[in-house]
Amino acid sequence: MNFENFFSALANKDISLPVTKVENNKHQLNNEALFQLPLICLIVLLMAKDKRKPRISEVGQLVGESIESAMPGFKGSAQHLGWSANLRVRTVKAITFLESTSLVHVNNRQSRLAITDLGKKVIAKAVSRDDDLSYNLAQIARAYRNICVAKQLDLELE
Repeated sequence: MNFENFFSALANKDISLPVTKVENNKHQLNNEALFQLPLICLIVLLMAKDKRKPRISEVGQLVGESIESAMPGFKGSAQHLGWSANLRVRTVKAITFLESTSLVHVNNRQSRLAITDLGKKVIAKAVSRDDDLSYNLAQIARAYRNICVAKQLDLELE
């Protein structure tokens, strides 16, 4: 059957498709949805790879703020991920894992996070793919850069 025969046969028959109204409940993400260590590890690697190396004491808050800025489910929510104690604990666990696997190291003199060559390879592989993870990581990296720029501008204005 070709395209035109299909529509002419359809027009001759009394066919109806029932349509039901689907309620569009806006789904809100909660903190547990994003507190998975692999995701947090990848976000920490992104931050350590950036030119602006985060202070180790600020990483938990920066991870939360970056997720909040980059993911639509958290925009304007009352979750305030940057202040979540649960996220901060899991971020510490992620940093401990990354440090024990030699993907990052903490510069004790400056108390800043630094990425190793192996860490650069891991994050480059994750970002280079053409999938949802790489897209979301790019969004989070952009959000992190925007947060850093905004903080720098605030310091210059004071």
